[in-house]
Amino acid sequence: MLGTLCTLITALTCVTAVTLVTQRPPVVTVRTGQTVSMDCNLGTVANAARWYKQLSGGVPQYVLSAWHNWNTPNYGSGFSAPKFTSSHQSQSDYRLTINNVEEGDSAVYYCSTWDHTVNEWVFGKGTKLIVTSHSLPPPVLTVFPPSRTELQHNTTTLVCLSSLPSDSKGFADVSWSVGGSPVSSGISTSTAAQQPDQTFQISSYLSVKTSDWNMEKVYTCKVSFGSQSSEKSLFMSDCHI
Repeated sequence: MLGTLCTLITALTCVTAVTLVTQRPPVVTVRTGQTVSMDCNLGTVANAARWYKQLSGGVPQYVLSAWHNWNTPNYGSGFSAPKFTSSHQSQSDYRLTINNVEEGDSAVYYCSTWDHTVNEWVFGKGTKLIVTSHSLPPPVLTVFPPSRTELQHNTTTLVCLSSLPSDSKGFADVSWSVGGSPVSSGISTSTAAQQPDQTFQISSYLSVKTSDWNMEKVYTCKVSFGSQSSEKSLFMSDCHI
């Protein structure tokens, strides 16, 4: 069962089910002792919401299940109230709340549901929770323009390198925009890799048409975790290739 869950969570983008499970926020940072909440929308499915906690490189742990007409959630081993509680705003909107958080609560929390129309478990993309005892510095970004060789082809690539503090656990949300408008395609972002100095590095690549790059559009990479964020912009006139 755990092996199946790991496979499902790893292959989130490959799920072919009808419903779409969405989670907010993608990343949240809180101080120890505080309370944090994360939301899940089950889309078109009227079924229970199940929450899992996954540490980096670890096996998903079942936290709880909640349904709108249950008096109390069903808890997994090691999880209970009042530390972990659940509420709902509708038959498809659920909230997981963690009280008096500790650094050990830092993890990715996945929301899932059973889609009976296709007989599959469907997972959201997860909420990355960072619990720290002190304030974290913002990420440090470097954005690289396309290489001269790439500009000879129809498509070219921009690269955004981000350095994150060690206490971030490598959890961050990376996004791109062009001319101020969000971009959803042509993006490839690596998982965070821990460096010898214990910081984390994330690489994100944006593929664009060379003709678009030559039109002096402004390309912006933004990296955020919780309330901390940084962004860097780039356009052709800035580059001397």
